[in-house]
Amino acid sequence: MDTKALAMFHHLAKQLHFGKTAEQFYVSPSTLSRTITRLEEELGCQLLIRDNRTAKLTPAGEQLKHYAEQQLEQLSLLKLSLNQQQAQLTGQLHIYCSVTAAYSHLPKLIDSFRQQHPLVELMLTTGDAAGALPQVQQQHVDIAIAAMPENLSSSYHFHHIEQVPLNIIAPTMACHVQQQLQAKMINWSEIPVILPEHGSARTRFEKWLRSMQFGKPNIYATVSGHEAIVSMVALGCGIGIAPQVVVDLSPVKDRVYALDIEHGIKPFDLGVCCLNIRKEQPLVKAFLQSISHSAA
Repeated sequence: MDTKALAMFHHLAKQLHFGKTAEQFYVSPSTLSRTITRLEEELGCQLLIRDNRTAKLTPAGEQLKHYAEQQLEQLSLLKLSLNQQQAQLTGQLHIYCSVTAAYSHLPKLIDSFRQQHPLVELMLTTGDAAGALPQVQQQHVDIAIAAMPENLSSSYHFHHIEQVPLNIIAPTMACHVQQQLQAKMINWSEIPVILPEHGSARTRFEKWLRSMQFGKPNIYATVSGHEAIVSMVALGCGIGIAPQVVVDLSPVKDRVYALDIEHGIKPFDLGVCCLNIRKEQPLVKAFLQSISHSAA
């Protein structure tokens, strides 16, 4: 039963005056009359004995009036309770993620949370994706968007978001790296490689290099952040490894391409991470609940 229609009937049942109720709800008397008629059709009985302006409740109308009072009161109490719960959650929630994740994943994750808890301040720190778990471990932040490592410590709570493919990328521009890649027999040990300073991407890339028995890699540079790797590859400095989403959202995405090779590098298992000992803290718990509900 429509709540607004129930509220209109309840007001009319008390006032017994179509004009006053119509004015209260900013509708015309004819609209109000149609609303009451639909209620009568829905319930299968007459609720009011009416003339052009006044009305008198039938026994069924009296019953609906009592029901409407209970339902509207319950709805009012529910709204008050929810508002009080929201008002109780204040403070700052500190979040860490990479620059790319700040606009590829974070907005979707916080939309529901912001609606439910508008008084909570969100404090965002961005940096190298590989630094996410250390930031959580050292309690510099409450929550981080992170790639789950091969062996995740039991001290962490991890909420999966999605899998993110990793690509080995190369420059599209005419350069020495491109010439090396176009050779009939590619000497992988001579091709300059740009690696992350640390983290899962570097571990997986090095594992792939060893499995292919390319010999010792020609490391051109180690940099912090996948965004920097994409930029250096785009400049023709070498090849590198980067998550597909970082490439897709990079301003230099047209200057790089994914090498068409069967590298077999496992994708990232991307998720939201916090310490287990902190997941029951009100702000952290509320955030985890909001992303669980939005994904349901």
